[in-house]
Amino acid sequence: MQQRIVIDPVTRIEGHAKISIFLDNEGQVSDARFHVTEYRGFERFCEGRPFWEMPGITARICGICPISHILASAKAGDGILAVQVSPTANKLRRLMNLGQITQSHALSFFHLSAPDFLLGFDSDPATRNVFGLIKENADLARRGIRLRQFGQDIIRLLGGSKIHPAWATPGGVRSALTEEARDDIRARLPEAFETTQIALDLFQEILEKFGHEAHVFGNFPSLYMGLVAPDGSWEHHDGHIRFVDSARNTIADHLDAKDYQQYIGEAVEPWSYLKFPYYKPMGYPDGIYRVGPLARLNVCERMGTPRADAELAAFRDAHGAVNSSFLYHQARLIEILCALEHIEMLIEDPDLRGDRLRADAGVNSLESVGVSEAPRGTLFHHYKVDPNGRLTYVNLIISTGQNNVAMNRTVAQIARHYIHGPEVKEGLLNRVEAGIRCFDPCLSCSTHALGAMPIQLQITDHHGDVIRELRRD
Repeated sequence: MQQRIVIDPVTRIEGHAKISIFLDNEGQVSDARFHVTEYRGFERFCEGRPFWEMPGITARICGICPISHILASAKAGDGILAVQVSPTANKLRRLMNLGQITQSHALSFFHLSAPDFLLGFDSDPATRNVFGLIKENADLARRGIRLRQFGQDIIRLLGGSKIHPAWATPGGVRSALTEEARDDIRARLPEAFETTQIALDLFQEILEKFGHEAHVFGNFPSLYMGLVAPDGSWEHHDGHIRFVDSARNTIADHLDAKDYQQYIGEAVEPWSYLKFPYYKPMGYPDGIYRVGPLARLNVCERMGTPRADAELAAFRDAHGAVNSSFLYHQARLIEILCALEHIEMLIEDPDLRGDRLRADAGVNSLESVGVSEAPRGTLFHHYKVDPNGRLTYVNLIISTGQNNVAMNRTVAQIARHYIHGPEVKEGLLNRVEAGIRCFDPCLSCSTHALGAMPIQLQITDHHGDVIRELRRD
């Protein structure tokens, strides 16, 4: 008789989910599933709203990565206006996205995953958290907090608020960066660089200590997708879509985001509200692909900044074509370093002091797709409007959703490796959870509607006995 082990909830992630591990008659893992138990449905209730409101509305999908939605939504709005934003507005948007990448990656590494690395996967779960980390290594924990604060303060200095700033808008942005804010960012960069280098050095020690986990955690061939710049370098806001295979061979390049439905399909499974995107030419589930930091490092040819280029070269020398999901953690640190180098250059750019912040136009196109790289991967906002600018269709292809097939394969791989029989130590189950933390999923962002939501309604009497049951599939 098949047995089931349930991890509920999965801890130290953004959102709510559980993992089911199924054992056969011999106590061996036959399957494992990552269930997303949240349901949001933002697309449906955005219909009928003016597209101008969408950056503010979709930012409320998530308090961790609102900037990603604000920027992708504003870019979709640019397309409806059929305008090209000014160099000043574009670079200000890029600066805010770099702040978002910095703060989100710092949260993931220092606060959500570092307890496993520094306290141990088998340590006491009561203290295997950020508070235990503070007790074990107060200086590192403090540095992680300050690095995240630096990224959040860039967002605040530009938009007036760390969370949900009403700043980016179709056609541009609402305000520029002041000289005082620029000086503040410049003064804090040395500490941010120092902390990032400490973390990069620390991760080399982590790899020596947890080399076995690095080999087992989601180590399988897949495709990778991300934005790249015209010269093939790392990109986070503009550029074009590229797919590579597990050996970093390019299989599709120069893809336009507006054509995403030609190369991305979305499958549905009955046991999760999270869809299962796949690369259409290869079908489902063979078209499994990954997005996010590891994918971006695999699809790009270089980072485009000196220190990050050196780290990427060492990363590839050590691992070759990187397929272990454990190395998402190192990829995040390399991306923080790259983001800091870009911030250092951008704040000295004279375009940032320009006064052309926003294009003035009306509805000139009835359909548009905005794309940007969120910390967790490529994010698409697809809108259709009527001539008055009211939304008739909204589709959001979220980064976490695009990793869904890979996350399920990761938990199954880890479970099969470590679990043999129904009696399982907590540390082994924590390793299964940690496979999900590699991807740093944001589940509040990732769930959306496909037709009608399945509902099961039970009516009970005062004894608690079911007297009627209604079901909609």
